[in-house]
Amino acid sequence: MIRKFISCLLIISMLMEAKAGDIWVSPLGSDANPGTRAAPLATVGAALRKAREERRLNDPAVAGGIHIILRGGMYVLAEPLFIRPEDAGTAASPTVIEAAVGEDPVISGGETIRNWRKLSGDVPGLPAVARGKVYEADAPFVGGHILSFRQLWVNGVKAIRARESDEDDQMARILAVDKQRQEMWIPAPAHVRLPAQPGQMEMIIHQMWAIAVLRIRSMERVGDRMKLRFWEPEEHIEFEHPWPAAVMDSARKQNGNSAFFLANAIELLDQPGEWYEDLAKGKIYYWPRAGEDMSVVTVTAPVLTSLVRVTGVVDRPVSYIQWKGIGFSYSTWNRPSEEGHVPLQAGMYLLDAYKLKIPGTPDKKGLENQAWIGRPPGAVEVAYADHILFEHCHFEHLASSGLDLIRGTHADSVSGCLFKDIGGTGIQMGVYSEEAFETHLPYDPADGREVCHHETIYNNRVTDCTNEDWGCVGISAGYVHDINIIHNEVSEVAYSGICVGWGWTKTVNCMRNNHIIANYVHHYAKHMYDVGGIYTLSAQPGTVITENRIDSIYHPGYVHDPQHWFYFYFDEGSSYITIRNNWCPGDKFMHNSNGPGNEWENNGPMVDDKIKKTAGCIN
Repeated sequence: MIRKFISCLLIISMLMEAKAGDIWVSPLGSDANPGTRAAPLATVGAALRKAREERRLNDPAVAGGIHIILRGGMYVLAEPLFIRPEDAGTAASPTVIEAAVGEDPVISGGETIRNWRKLSGDVPGLPAVARGKVYEADAPFVGGHILSFRQLWVNGVKAIRARESDEDDQMARILAVDKQRQEMWIPAPAHVRLPAQPGQMEMIIHQMWAIAVLRIRSMERVGDRMKLRFWEPEEHIEFEHPWPAAVMDSARKQNGNSAFFLANAIELLDQPGEWYEDLAKGKIYYWPRAGEDMSVVTVTAPVLTSLVRVTGVVDRPVSYIQWKGIGFSYSTWNRPSEEGHVPLQAGMYLLDAYKLKIPGTPDKKGLENQAWIGRPPGAVEVAYADHILFEHCHFEHLASSGLDLIRGTHADSVSGCLFKDIGGTGIQMGVYSEEAFETHLPYDPADGREVCHHETIYNNRVTDCTNEDWGCVGISAGYVHDINIIHNEVSEVAYSGICVGWGWTKTVNCMRNNHIIANYVHHYAKHMYDVGGIYTLSAQPGTVITENRIDSIYHPGYVHDPQHWFYFYFDEGSSYITIRNNWCPGDKFMHNSNGPGNEWENNGPMVDDKIKKTAGCIN
């Protein structure tokens, strides 16, 4: 009787602590469990399926909402989480994926690299300075093949893909560009022994406001110079596209020819913290930093390009999904290794681009080029969805964009989140151009539901993003309307801080009524110029930029035009925008082929000090 009584008390206690609609998940759980706090599931995917079935069957327990509660730890995915219209909640019954109180769950697309061993014997090409200091491990075998990746993290710190010119300010300059022969000439490195064949080697070029990643097909040494050719498709794009191109400045009217560095060869592994993956041998080589014990460190390579996809269709969106206190980490992006990477701007890569012999397009009589672009992926992607919330989440250790609201979204909120250590853009939103849509044409779809609108980006910290694709930005919005970017802090970015607009057109389009208010952008332009703390493009009637603070721009020595930087930058077509009461240290502003309808009022160091002090995050 005593045992029965105790059992009843335990059952009653468990029932009292579990709320209707709660589904518990733990890395130590099992998907065969019922998903209670005492017997949690093991995967977020299983919890989403359970929630989906409860909604399908109209379970009374979900009337007040479903809470998927994640205990702390790493949730390593084998495939992206796919949230679809059948997962949608309602205003009265949302689906909430949240961290257990005081715990830190992280959704990961990574693979742990184990069994590191001190490299013994000679490895052809390894520099003499690295001998006796490098460790090796077997590359993971995933999906029937050796895993290829471009990022590696050691104890959560990003390692450096082996490169020549170990310091950015020591980058060499290209010598010549032959567009007809599609050849590039560079100085032969004086202190690096390059391989006889390029293998997996890449050339990364600083091109005005963007970089280019070119896979080297052949190298030929001619005296103290080297002639490089590249693989397609990036070869013809690199030599045919006019903007932004490699700078040739022999007359030194600007700052000399474009800087560059070579990467991804074992011959370049010559510093602590550098790594190289030999795909042919299936080996990873790493030179540990001081204090890193390779017998106990956690080394992570990314596997999944996207971790989460919240995707509906235009007539049946996903609604009322909330993420609270969740981490998203370790995504990959391998397109540059497979097709190169030649961006136009903000990381949007060129699919085709060329100069027009006879200028003129349907929207602009004087336009002298055409271009079509693709979009880099997001670790978390949202499309055709509404009332999606991200609150107090952290997006870290990601290869390309962090969070991407792609199209067809509205009434969503991103607040109190951290975006850190991201290779591309931190937060991205809106259509830029469809792949089949020439990128200078104004976008105004017949179905307005395609456009992202009434979105709120509030009180987020964005830092150390753009650390791989230097032409990306902190917060970026394309064709959007009625969005609110308010009280965010953006810092340590390679290019611009906050960018709103696309298209380089004065023609009125779907953009309007955007609000960029009380943000703090500082320590920007770390690598690229032709830059603004806040930057706009194209006509945006009713858009207001106010009470922002822009400060502390970097001055890298290798930029193409050292004077071409600005606190506020209205680029081509920026029209019908009001900018007033913004603080910055001086009146360095850019008006590039703007108007009509722009209103500039009271911007600069004379602005009330209260605006300077209150801009940025509020806690």
